[in-house]
Amino acid sequence: MPADASSLIPPALDRLREQSDVGPGEVPGLLERLAQAPDPRDPRGLRHALAVVVTLTACAVLTGATSLLAVGEWIADAPPHVLERLGVRPDPVLPRRLVPSEATVRRLLARIDGDALDRAVGGWLTDRRPERGTGRQPRRGLRPA
Repeated sequence: MPADASSLIPPALDRLREQSDVGPGEVPGLLERLAQAPDPRDPRGLRHALAVVVTLTACAVLTGATSLLAVGEWIADAPPHVLERLGVRPDPVLPRRLVPSEATVRRLLARIDGDALDRAVGGWLTDRRPERGTGRQPRRGLRPA
């Protein structure tokens, strides 16, 4: 489903596309911001960190996944170097990484605090905003700092 016309997502994605390649410290910055959102799950027995599940979901959506089933399939087929970079834990027995199932993603997304997630992602996007005086003007639709 396309974003609402009043949504800031399309302009934010346009700004991210204008940026050069992601630098080495930027993905951990996003993971750190996402880790600030409260995890609604009982901490006993957690296999996957909230930030990892949400980041994998975001990557799947950014690559074209339009359903939770497609998100789960993308996560299951994600390249090992991507899983490693996003902090997915290695399997203690097999030479692979432990990825969340589609059911895990579905349950977590149904319970996560959307406002807290919005603040975390918004904070990360704000961190990426160029410093004042760089000559770059904010794109139409985004509020200046």
